[in-house]
Amino acid sequence: MRKKKVLVVDDSKSTRQQVSLALTQAGFEVVEADDGVAGSEAMRAHRDVGMVICDLNMPRMNGLELVETIKADPANADLPIIMLSTEGQPGLMKRARQAGAKGWLVKPFKAQMLVSTAEKLTAGA
Repeated sequence: MRKKKVLVVDDSKSTRQQVSLALTQAGFEVVEADDGVAGSEAMRAHRDVGMVICDLNMPRMNGLELVETIKADPANADLPIIMLSTEGQPGLMKRARQAGAKGWLVKPFKAQMLVSTAEKLTAGA
């Protein structure tokens, strides 16, 4: 079975490392990007990404803008995107869902919750 590829977009190197470690230990392949612009570029370079996990507050392009950019491509209509942020405001969560995000996890996150969410959202992919 081929590993499922997850794009992790966060301007915090330590958060990217924590997410990557949890996902790789669970058998996922991980591609990292340090902001929304780099995340958008990574999406073009890795057309086989099966899920995106992205931060909300990042320089150059924030997480909501990245979700909108990714979802603007019809090929990504069903691509699951999870927001991972220190923010937990219902208004922001609603905006993310409207932009196309499937879920929201608040930092600090539990590795097992992140992995189980990724497994659930990529099942059958």
